[in-house]
Amino acid sequence: MWICPRCGREFKKINQSHYCGQAPKTVDEYIDLQPLETQSHLRRMRNILLKSVPCLKERILWSMPCYEKDGQSISFAACQKHISLYVGEKVIEKFASHLTKWQTKKNAIYFPYNQTLPDQLIETIARYCLQTSD
Repeated sequence: MWICPRCGREFKKINQSHYCGQAPKTVDEYIDLQPLETQSHLRRMRNILLKSVPCLKERILWSMPCYEKDGQSISFAACQKHISLYVGEKVIEKFASHLTKWQTKKNAIYFPYNQTLPDQLIETIARYCLQTSD
């Protein structure tokens, strides 16, 4: 067990990456807490997601922005060098041929801050994630 010296939380991994502070209550607050140079990308990601699918429920879940509709969800998080868009393994597999420009992990796509966000691709992925039950 490792205990964070700043917040006192316990983790299995030594030096586990985590957020020590109180979770933000709104997406605006979440974005405002991030470094200034990342905020425009985060606002753009938020706007793309809100525009993609009507009637999304926006909230903070697991200390990051989460968007839900009819039991489906998609979320994103600000990382040091990129935005992680959490879409799930099946979505990564389905869109693999469109994601070759970006690093992907098990359930996330990494969009670096030094690149323009691919609005249309993110919209398409969001629609797929939030309007299907696959």
